[in-house]
Amino acid sequence: MKRLYSLLLLLATLSPLLSAQVSFTVKPPVHTVYEGEKFAVTYRLSNADGSDLKVAPIADCQLLYGPSTSTSQSYQVINGRTSSSRTVEYTYYYRATKAGTFTIPEASVIADGKRLTTAASKFVVHPRADLDKPASQRPVDINDADTQAAGRRVAADDVFVRIILSKSSAYEQEAIGCTIKLYTKYSISSFLPTRQPSFDGFLAQEIDLQPSLNETETYNGQTYMTAVLKKCILFPQTAGKLTINSGNYDITVVQYDNVNMGMFQVRQPREHKIKVSSNSASINITALPSPRPDGFEGAVGHFNASSRIVGSNFRTGDPATLIYTITGTGNIKYLKEPEIDFPSEFDLYTPSSNVETSVSGNDVSGTMTIEYPFVPQAVGKFNIKPHTFVYFNPADRQYHTIVTEGYDINVAKGDNVVSSSVDRQDIEAKNTDIRFIKTGESSVSRDHTPVIYSLWYWLAYIVPVIALVAVVIIYREQLRRNADVAGRRNAKASKVAKRRLKKAEEYMKHSDADKFYEEMLKAVWGYLSDKLSIPLSRLSRENIAATLTDRKYTPEVIDSFITVLDDCEMARYTPQSESRIEEVYRQGADAIDKMENFKPSK
Repeated sequence: MKRLYSLLLLLATLSPLLSAQVSFTVKPPVHTVYEGEKFAVTYRLSNADGSDLKVAPIADCQLLYGPSTSTSQSYQVINGRTSSSRTVEYTYYYRATKAGTFTIPEASVIADGKRLTTAASKFVVHPRADLDKPASQRPVDINDADTQAAGRRVAADDVFVRIILSKSSAYEQEAIGCTIKLYTKYSISSFLPTRQPSFDGFLAQEIDLQPSLNETETYNGQTYMTAVLKKCILFPQTAGKLTINSGNYDITVVQYDNVNMGMFQVRQPREHKIKVSSNSASINITALPSPRPDGFEGAVGHFNASSRIVGSNFRTGDPATLIYTITGTGNIKYLKEPEIDFPSEFDLYTPSSNVETSVSGNDVSGTMTIEYPFVPQAVGKFNIKPHTFVYFNPADRQYHTIVTEGYDINVAKGDNVVSSSVDRQDIEAKNTDIRFIKTGESSVSRDHTPVIYSLWYWLAYIVPVIALVAVVIIYREQLRRNADVAGRRNAKASKVAKRRLKKAEEYMKHSDADKFYEEMLKAVWGYLSDKLSIPLSRLSRENIAATLTDRKYTPEVIDSFITVLDDCEMARYTPQSESRIEEVYRQGADAIDKMENFKPSK
């Protein structure tokens, strides 16, 4: 038993390692290379054992030794979750025989049964004569403090910020990785964003991280210290060319003065403030293919859907629950709750949903669970119809349909129901079965008037006909309403928005700013989508304003929604006080109330 327990514990400890992402990368020289000097190139294999390593020679560079192999492994526990990583590094040592720009060719290794390949990388070898130049005239080197002299102008390629997108094109609602990274040849003593890049036209899920200047990277042949400032997953909401505007930053770099102390010199650090703007990044967004199949509600990625009912015996008045589960990778965090077709004899209650997500690479995976409570109110056999879940998979550019299970339910009489129609009929029959014998005189009369001349005879025909016509009219009106999907969504828009505002209010009370702003955005975007009958994937600030204007809404109503959307987007990337959170909540509720109470002029 102890041996089994030890084995299970070992598997639990190693499971994060087994699921860790395998990668094979190249690390160019980390310092400035001069003609005739030695330098090292390192190939790094993460979370796997490698074999059959193939490394091509670097032109005009002399191989001195390699590979030198080193292995490292680390474990960490965060919030009760164990994670681990294992790295194998293969290092080759070269001598630069001449100056110029050189390419490190692709290298490959077999890991986990697959051959992994690095990307080609470039580095620069400087002329030997540059070593004789004063340090102030040599390129700034992260490992040479002499080249970081105080008073030296900080060039644009010495310190800069890049916006890096994982794709150059994507579909609407397809996940896009966005990384904002700092590159610097100087040490940094302070870093202050004065304007963050804006993500107009996107929904953004930010990844929690702690920026640290602890990595080196070669970019355009030069070596930098780097720090990831922000990483998020973007979901484009409209087709066309979308641009992430540049951000502005106040940065304090550290340079050095050489102070003569007589017998020796010391380096005195000096701070120098600079202003840096990042690049802007654009991406082409393709509209989802048309025609879109019935049942498609904007799910983009790769998903599975299933449902189950809690319980097997159903009785009138007893609560039951249908649980609907969606799992997969994509925009799962922004999916709408499916509308399940329950029998009209069931009382339905507000469904509750829970979404758990995690980021893997440049995509989001997770599970969305929706619970639909219901109470049968009639005895008999009923059917909960299957639900059709449709999603678009960018990998194969196809729509996929999943039909969840339908349920035949037999409902028996429950103890919580006072009486049924049958019970009432039985009581009425008993009350009219036997009457007391009436005593005294009775007057007997005989009427020979034909039945067709009596009023009740004709009413017996007319009343059922009128009732039948009324039923047909009501039934046709019900069919018309069921066919009017946009009208139903419009009518339910306020109710759905208030339910989400209630969730936002709970997060506000618990001072959970991230979830508060996320829920506020979902409430406002979802309300506008339902109210304006525009799919969520096609909503943007521009078409919201244009549509409201076309429908004769006042600038006050339009500005109230645009202000709330802007405040929520800004608040997700800049710190906000609790009083500000309450103000944003009030603005969102007021905007929805204004639109509900406003009657546009015809």
